[in-house]
Amino acid sequence: MVGAGAAGLYAALVAAGEGARVALVSRSPLAQTASYWAQGGIAAALDPDDSPAAHLADTLAAARAAGRESAARTLCEESPDRVRDLQRLDVQFDADRSGNLALGLEGGHSRRRIVHAGGAATGRRITRQLSALAATHERIDVLEPLAASSLTVLEGRCVGVGVHSRDGTRRSISARAVILATGGMAALWERTTNPRGAVGAGLSLASAAGAELADLEFMQFHPTALRVDGPRDGFLVTEAVRGEGAALLNAEGERFVDELAPRDHVALAIEAELERTGKPAVMLDMRGVDVARFPNIAAALAEIGLDPRRDLLPVAPAAHYTMGGVATDLVGRSSLASLYAVGECACTGLHGANRLASNSLAECFVFGRRAACAAVAEPEPPGAAARDAREVTTRPPDGTRTGLWRHAGLRRGADGLRELAEDPFPLARLVAASCLHRAESRGAHQRVDHPETDPGLDGMHALVGAAAEPRFERWD
Repeated sequence: MVGAGAAGLYAALVAAGEGARVALVSRSPLAQTASYWAQGGIAAALDPDDSPAAHLADTLAAARAAGRESAARTLCEESPDRVRDLQRLDVQFDADRSGNLALGLEGGHSRRRIVHAGGAATGRRITRQLSALAATHERIDVLEPLAASSLTVLEGRCVGVGVHSRDGTRRSISARAVILATGGMAALWERTTNPRGAVGAGLSLASAAGAELADLEFMQFHPTALRVDGPRDGFLVTEAVRGEGAALLNAEGERFVDELAPRDHVALAIEAELERTGKPAVMLDMRGVDVARFPNIAAALAEIGLDPRRDLLPVAPAAHYTMGGVATDLVGRSSLASLYAVGECACTGLHGANRLASNSLAECFVFGRRAACAAVAEPEPPGAAARDAREVTTRPPDGTRTGLWRHAGLRRGADGLRELAEDPFPLARLVAASCLHRAESRGAHQRVDHPETDPGLDGMHALVGAAAEPRFERWD
């Protein structure tokens, strides 16, 4: 298991519960991964007035006719059971005065179905509990801090991973299967809500080993990231505050968008206001929201002298979530035998062109469980033999972040993308190629030179290999 965020921790616990011995490789200490900072909750149809069918309809509507229905149906049907699994693992979710789960409302959802833990501290609460369980499990060997630098391939099958420590010491780990749970690549963009290490390491490793990637053109930009000078720039103000009544105001102090529309719509509306006014931010009005429900947001704002009970908050879009990733089936299996991917580094096609809020944590647990169960059924790795384990550079050089923000931001055009296609970082080049291949505008992919949506590309996913041109493929 490579990666110790929500998906990796849960998959490791499931695999260990199935009797497997698990090596959990984590670049940072447990509970300090990107999942730790996740403010959103888990989307699950748990209310008596809700249903998986309603959740599915919302998911497919947000996906802009690019979502894989079978993946979305799997998530919506299985997410309630995964929430119950987490409760059995002693994850404490927010409840109302009667002891029932307190369900929140977020953009694109037609029902209250978002399960939170500690308000906007859901990622922190879940990863902290799962980390404690993994660290003490007799079948899980936690290897930290180690970074994966290669995937070991033998006769077309992934049979292990090469890792290195901070002092440069290298070692190889053999395995019947490798599950990548390394998170996304949003930190490749100059302005991002993600920690700096979220640069698509798993995508780079998988691509270099021969696995296909998919939907790299679909990077979701979160509408409400703080726009301030200093280290809190890009701090995500969760969509849940808009579900509780927060409003977005333009330079004239007027609302200009439905705050609970899907994220691509809200982000583009904010960008249009910034272009119209020349301002660096619009304002988020939380003054009517019960701030006690979001203590981590209040604490972060207090560090920079802002009080959401009194002050308007300057916000602007920032790169947030990678909807593409390692192309997988519905059990996380990639195009390279015995290599699996789950969580944000994977692409089942679930999110299509625009992720529905809080489906990402649900995805970690639904597909994390499925991948773990499939991986433990793989045959034992072969004995000593010649193996290919080419090391991969997963850190971008100077200039890549600026190039992606400038040429593959909320709006992109052919000239800029062709320039990005010459970037020295391989993953940036694959993003550029995927963006160029999709000559239309859809959800999070907006081409200024192709502003219309092409109905012929409904349901089509762009697959790309390390040395191949992208191609479209229709997934069920």
